[in-house]
Amino acid sequence: MAIEIKNINKSFKSKKTDKLSVLEDINLTIDDGELVCLLGPSGCGKTTLLRLIAGLDQPTSGEIIANGEVVKKPSGDRAVIFQQYSLFPWLTVLQNVTFGLEMTKQGSKEENIAAAERYLTSVGLIDFKDSYPHELSGGMKQRVAIIRSLLNHSPILLMDEPFSALDMQNRHKLQEQLIGVWKRFENTIVFVTHDVDEAVYLADKIVIMDRNPGKIAKIVDVDIERPRKRDSKEFIALQESIVEKLDMGE
Repeated sequence: MAIEIKNINKSFKSKKTDKLSVLEDINLTIDDGELVCLLGPSGCGKTTLLRLIAGLDQPTSGEIIANGEVVKKPSGDRAVIFQQYSLFPWLTVLQNVTFGLEMTKQGSKEENIAAAERYLTSVGLIDFKDSYPHELSGGMKQRVAIIRSLLNHSPILLMDEPFSALDMQNRHKLQEQLIGVWKRFENTIVFVTHDVDEAVYLADKIVIMDRNPGKIAKIVDVDIERPRKRDSKEFIALQESIVEKLDMGE
């Protein structure tokens, strides 16, 4: 297994109370190469759990094991993509996208440029490959940062609502790109979202979370074959079933 989350509790001190419980009794196993979505409303602890898996925070009790080691700090084996992205302002779009590949020497310069250009073409940014970040709109910067992260191929990829600020067309394109990278490189992906459609489209397994305190309400296995069609009967039926579970707080 890639990630084992065992009896995780996380609490913070608050002004109103001595202890604010954010996560309670979280137990979850994520297999190698699995794509898991953490789905739930704001305040249910999705991002907190992702930060614990990343090693950016430590649990109040319990432990997380990633690739056989207890998580105590961040690691290059676990890449994190947050809602807000940062690009190197002194590098062009193409240089930003290939930066990580060149640092880790994952391929030849020509191979890395060719891969980057394919991805940039797919999201409509190839004409901006020689532009600098200050010349791009906010949405364009986000697309560049996501493409850069997808090309780095860390064994475990932790994603915190990375497509939420994009328009629907580009969000769908990047979801397809993510599936393509995942299939090719067999990353283990933990993807935080509040979008049911996105979860059903992407996930092998959807972990539905409830809040006050954050806990796992239900785990749903997604058995729909890929590539998934959003207008298929089984897609719509699963989507409606999950919305119902969220509304009922099951």
